[in-house]
Amino acid sequence: MPAIQTHELSKRYGDVTAVDRVDLTVEEGEIFGFLGHNGAGKSTVINMLLDFARPTEGQVEVFGMDCREHSVDVRERMGVLPEGYDVYDRLTGRQHLQFAAESKGVEIEPMSIAERVGIRDAVDRRAGDYSKGMAQRLVLGMALIGDPDLLILDEPTSGLDPGGARRMREIIHEENERGATVFFSSHILEQIEAVCDRVGIMHEGRLQAVDTIDALRESAAGGTKLQISVDDPSETHLDTIEAVDGVDSAWIEDETFAVTCPSDVKMDVLVALDAAGVDVLDFSTEEPSLEDLFVEYTREGGQ
Repeated sequence: MPAIQTHELSKRYGDVTAVDRVDLTVEEGEIFGFLGHNGAGKSTVINMLLDFARPTEGQVEVFGMDCREHSVDVRERMGVLPEGYDVYDRLTGRQHLQFAAESKGVEIEPMSIAERVGIRDAVDRRAGDYSKGMAQRLVLGMALIGDPDLLILDEPTSGLDPGGARRMREIIHEENERGATVFFSSHILEQIEAVCDRVGIMHEGRLQAVDTIDALRESAAGGTKLQISVDDPSETHLDTIEAVDGVDSAWIEDETFAVTCPSDVKMDVLVALDAAGVDVLDFSTEEPSLEDLFVEYTREGGQ
């Protein structure tokens, strides 16, 4: 059974379409990265998962339960670190954790959770005196209480220093190893690439692509960038390269041939140059980064 499933999910605010017919399946036990610029529709999808917003059209389910009809049951299986969260200024970190435990009907050792998320020394201070990063850690600790089956993390590294972001990634892996599904929304490409099994790319309310990063690299236009060093790169040999089936483009760059093509085409390019009498001195390949893929899938509405 999928952890999250949507069908034709849409949300409109007047004339503005925030989410447009999104079909998404997140399998139980995976770390799923939800990627997009601010305003792409990510948080609106999450708000519909939490029943904070109602779909204009379509359905959204968590573990087979409709999020609107079974919102209480759905939330009992979730831990949530929302974007734009609030803490209670007058309550200490310990009181926040205890309150979350009481709400979920579980017993906890607050100091253990505080240590895990890095606020042990501040657990008895008022949350109103916390920095943004400390408050972020506190709310993460609250989300972890009760060993939720689904963790929903909306921009979880916002406000964290590099050490905090690293610890966040470690906790995500720890929770996933425990068996939790993690739905991780971010606009920070490096964070998504570092932890996620699959990625969904949102752009202007639409889900442009869903797959592993490696598979997205294979399907994106251009795929691998191949750099070929030769004695004397000549414009006349660009025709030879571009005639190879599967080559997207070729040009001369810093006294080498630069070629964009799928990974399984690069050897065909080298063979074609050899057959044309070109002495290949060296070659290297460069896989597109997640940033390259994001640009590709959001350019002019994506593919």
